Amino acid sequence: MPRPVTLFTGQWADLPLSELAPLARDMGYDGLELACWGDHLDVRRAADDPEYAQGRKDLLAEHGLELFAISNHLAGQAVCDNIDERHKAILPEHVWGDGDPEGVRQRAAEEMIVTGKAAAALGLQVVNGFTGSSIWHALYAFPPTTQAYWDAGFEDFGRRFTPILDAYAELNVRFGLEVHPTEIAFDIASAERAIEAVNGHPAFGFNYDPSHLGYQGVDYVAFIRRFRDRIFHVHMKDAWWGRGDGSAGVFGGHTDFGDARRYWDFRSVGRGDVDFEEIIVALNDIDYQGPLSVEWEDVRMDRVHGGTESAAFCKQVDFAPSGVAFDAAFAKDDA
Repeated sequence: MPRPVTLFTGQWADLPLSELAPLARDMGYDGLELACWGDHLDVRRAADDPEYAQGRKDLLAEHGLELFAISNHLAGQAVCDNIDERHKAILPEHVWGDGDPEGVRQRAAEEMIVTGKAAAALGLQVVNGFTGSSIWHALYAFPPTTQAYWDAGFEDFGRRFTPILDAYAELNVRFGLEVHPTEIAFDIASAERAIEAVNGHPAFGFNYDPSHLGYQGVDYVAFIRRFRDRIFHVHMKDAWWGRGDGSAGVFGGHTDFGDARRYWDFRSVGRGDVDFEEIIVALNDIDYQGPLSVEWEDVRMDRVHGGTESAAFCKQVDFAPSGVAFDAAFAKDDA
């Protein structure tokens, strides 16, 4: 059976879910990965009100869609981050509160636990999101940065996220970190270190997204095989790299997306440099049976056009693994 192709609604949160659901079906999607912002999902209502939770699923079902996962990147980002005024713009008022950084971090952690309860109430087993990082700002090692300094950052992550993961385990829910710059894990090496920081917690894994790995020079196919037991969800998202005029590098040069000077940029799925066929092969090798969720970002393209072609591309590139060895027919029948 082909894997369901879903749409992550984070980049469509300006549309009410009642408008997005029929549009997503028209674009060719089988289901949605609901963002926990806009009006798409109120995690506190979903956790506490069975009628609301069922109503979200019923709304999707009216349009032939299923719900496979929810994502709370915004609250997750604040759990470990160095909090500043940028966070106020993305956080719910009850999480931001008075803006005191430690208070924000603690309330964000509480919000992530509530998100796990919402997932369980919806009959789901996966919450995707971010973690933030207290050490991302020290990515480049000057002033000289010791391993002890970075160790402290991973220890901070482990201390803050382990209670969230413990709560998820009790709910039979898993957390999928989208490995991404600004998070505690942004490549294979840091992902390994993040697993160690939570003592290999079984509720901790990854929302695999190749777009954030490719332009860094990370082997995004090897990532799948390296973490085969921790690929909880998959984002289909494309990027190109090696472009630009040489004036803005991998770090972006403080330019906006879509600036022609950029070395890399996100593209509609199938139009960038990510080798999705190799990804499907690797996903088959690890027996991943979950959805292929399109996270659509391409500043140069109309999003309905891009969302439609991305759904079609994912369905075209996906294929089931073989149930037989192709050379079995050559074996001599001794019967």
